[in-house]
Amino acid sequence: MKTFTSAVSGTEFAVSEAVKASSLRKSIFDLIKKEHPLFDEESKLSIDELNFYRQKFISEKLVQEIGELNDLKKQVVASISKSELITDESYKDDLKKESFGNKVADKVADFGGSWTFILSFICFLLLWIVVNAFIFMNKGFDPYPFILLNLILSCVAALQAPIIMMSQNRQETKDRERAKNDYMVNLKSELEIRILHEKLDHLMMHQQQELMEIQKVQTELMHTILEEIKKKSA
Repeated sequence: MKTFTSAVSGTEFAVSEAVKASSLRKSIFDLIKKEHPLFDEESKLSIDELNFYRQKFISEKLVQEIGELNDLKKQVVASISKSELITDESYKDDLKKESFGNKVADKVADFGGSWTFILSFICFLLLWIVVNAFIFMNKGFDPYPFILLNLILSCVAALQAPIIMMSQNRQETKDRERAKNDYMVNLKSELEIRILHEKLDHLMMHQQQELMEIQKVQTELMHTILEEIKKKSA
């Protein structure tokens, strides 16, 4: 198998992975030239090395345009290099953060804000009033004005309110996490599109070079054929 030596790392790669420096975009070429002064238009590097410098170029551009890369952007760049999905990682992190108390708070808040709870509580109140006022004729365990019932309602309200507030705070946290996740997905999409443009530009330039090379070979062949015809005619 034919190989070539990369001008960047000095490692041997298969010829099929070779990329000519003359086919690179000027921005990528200048970036490589900055780290490797001996790198010129006649040099070659592998496609993996080219992708590495593409990602590095994108990161440096983000630093120049926005400022230093924060943790989210670093995570996005890392996910691109590892071919990971941000949404999957975020979902796994959310599941790990869930505690038993948080799950209970969510369940209680969901039940407390449902028609099932409202109708059940209305039935409970009516049953309590009917039993004490009409069946026991106000001589039962909680006669009118239902002081025990008022105490129970106060305790339920006192306990339910902080649980609902706890769930609301957790919902706000989820909304912030969802917004952060959307930002990361959008940022990754932008980076992927930039890399895709780089790849398309490279393919187009590579195809143009191959077509020009074919045309040169065809032209030389035509000249050879014409010279042979002229020799035979003479």
